Amino acid sequence: MPTDKIKKAAIPKINIDIDKNLIVFNIIEFFLVLVIIVLFYVSIPLHSTKVIYIPKGSTSGIISYLNKSGYELNVLDKTIIRFLGYPQQGWIDLKSHKMAKGDFLYKLLTSKAALQTVTLIPGETSYFFIKDVAKTFGLSEKLLREAYNKYAFKNDGNILAESYHLPIGMSEENLIYYLINYTNNQYERISQKIFGEYNKEQWFYYIAIASVIQKEAANVEEMPYVSSVVHNRLKRGMPLQMDGTLNYGRFSHDRITARRLKEDKSSYNTYMNKGVPKHPVSAVSLDAIKAAIFPAKSDYLYFVRDKTTGKHTFSATYKQHVNSVNKNITYMRTTPKVKIEPKQEEIKQPKTQETSIFEQVKKEQAPSTIKNLWKSVN
Repeated sequence: MPTDKIKKAAIPKINIDIDKNLIVFNIIEFFLVLVIIVLFYVSIPLHSTKVIYIPKGSTSGIISYLNKSGYELNVLDKTIIRFLGYPQQGWIDLKSHKMAKGDFLYKLLTSKAALQTVTLIPGETSYFFIKDVAKTFGLSEKLLREAYNKYAFKNDGNILAESYHLPIGMSEENLIYYLINYTNNQYERISQKIFGEYNKEQWFYYIAIASVIQKEAANVEEMPYVSSVVHNRLKRGMPLQMDGTLNYGRFSHDRITARRLKEDKSSYNTYMNKGVPKHPVSAVSLDAIKAAIFPAKSDYLYFVRDKTTGKHTFSATYKQHVNSVNKNITYMRTTPKVKIEPKQEEIKQPKTQETSIFEQVKKEQAPSTIKNLWKSVN
């Protein structure tokens, strides 16, 4: 073959090699430029609250929620998040206000909430609980009260008595909203389970009764008996005449005096007014709610604390009640002032039957027995 033909045949091969190298170079160059762009993008400074809320849902839904919250995320952010994993859910602690966008996206996937525990004791009022929350979380008591007044249905009883593990850094409004919304969901769940419906006004009537029980009962075992006294007196049109109803709001820890009984004109004064207070006296436990709805079946109309045991003696007649009071007076006069530890034996009461006093419950929704219904509420 002539030499010039061999040279001509070799030229296309060289051109192909050059084209391949150029393509590879262009691809590498593209990715390098892309990496530089991404690195520059993720280094853009971003400002955020230390603690943010991430809702449940898809990545797209989370991006949409964050955009509405002012974070201005886009398709590239969505792609980066999907590449790295899946965002955490709930309140998460980012630990700083200023960070690069890349750090922000990474923390969405890895951060955990820094939790602080606060306990609402059964029988405590929202007045003192808000003070405790403000101190525990370093928040404004004024703003907490404003948020409480905004979301609360009644003066008290809007937050269930239990321990709450809440993230540090929540705003006053978010914290109060969470507590009240959580409690309302629990109330609705329990009401639906017992009554097959959730009538909020009717439910808070029982919360008001539960708060009276919470203030008066010496222990959980007494609650159904205290409840029976409340319901029996209400049925007879008798005033409740219970000191605990005056331990509302800022008076939660005050000793009730004869002067208070005369001067307090609120609905909480059950010596002046018949019926249940218009608002719950305090926060309540699930046990108190159960007792309010399922009182023990009894004829009791009175009770007084037994100074020897620390528990209550229940009476069906005023004469029996006076005798119990006189025993206490005699004991106080004749016994040296020493601390008496309550005895551990159970209250000796007649055999009781738990019964529901909710008149609007449909018969077809009723369980096989009230006892089973009581046990099913948790």
